[in-house]
Amino acid sequence: MKRRSLLVHVGQMGAALAAAGLGACTAPSPMKVAINPWIGFETLRLAKGFHYLPESVMLFETRTLAESSMLIKTGKVDAACLTLDEVLQVRATGVPLTVALVFDVSEGGDVVIAMPGVRTAADLAGKRIGVESGPLGVLMLRALLRSAHLPRSKITVVDVPADQQLQAWRAGHIDAAITYEPVATLLQREGGVRLFDSRQLPDTIFDVLAVRTDHIGPHRESLQALASGHFKGLRHINHHREDAIYRMATTLGISYTEVRQALTGVRLPSLQANREYLGTSGGQLQTAAASLSSLMVQEGLLTRPDDLADLNRSTWLPALEAQ
Repeated sequence: MKRRSLLVHVGQMGAALAAAGLGACTAPSPMKVAINPWIGFETLRLAKGFHYLPESVMLFETRTLAESSMLIKTGKVDAACLTLDEVLQVRATGVPLTVALVFDVSEGGDVVIAMPGVRTAADLAGKRIGVESGPLGVLMLRALLRSAHLPRSKITVVDVPADQQLQAWRAGHIDAAITYEPVATLLQREGGVRLFDSRQLPDTIFDVLAVRTDHIGPHRESLQALASGHFKGLRHINHHREDAIYRMATTLGISYTEVRQALTGVRLPSLQANREYLGTSGGQLQTAAASLSSLMVQEGLLTRPDDLADLNRSTWLPALEAQ
């Protein structure tokens, strides 16, 4: 993203140091946060628009969840907006990630959209389903096929990143897509039919802020400011909903009415709920992660369950009285 001239200079210096292999700890630089289009991450874009985020926090726009995951995995960003399953998969490669914030819990926001004429999940037999590579797509596909008692051999899976699904749909390369907002809305504009969504996977799909644990040192204050900015953005959604929806419609490229509908597919946890999720001892996120980790092992997405060590911290959340 564009920054003021001073930050451009600092960012270039940080990039040069990183290229030299010196890492983020040798000089102060903005905390780079990868963020892809998704209704649950809009609190950060609102925070940026209202200048709730300091210049020490840089939102690094990506096109897909997979792209954000790769950037944090390779250390090109310090934090990323990811799904919890992506966090577990990256941690399995030996990259240390810690969840610092829960943006939302998907309750219908992740969906299967099919071409007109496909009325039930069972009708997908013999069809091509576009799926973005990554654990989220695999988990949604598994749940979809189980709901329809449909063997995997009866469908063809096509690897299509979320930002290319509309193009693939229009070109006739896929008959259905496992996707999320705003692409889900764009496919429905094309006549797509909702067959299945994340309401059938309760407390499974969490969207979170994941931080490189080894990058936290120089970015502690920035991380606190980012968390504070998120909750200010959330407060704007809760108390000035009409204005917030219009702003989100602009950034997501969908209509006011479509944003209102998209918001019904996510639960946006409050500060108190975040504290309950991120409590390090028996917190709700660890309980959900343990179940999700076991499921991912069953599906071959992990070789062994995550040990959950340093998976989450609530250190950077604002004090309750501050909200």
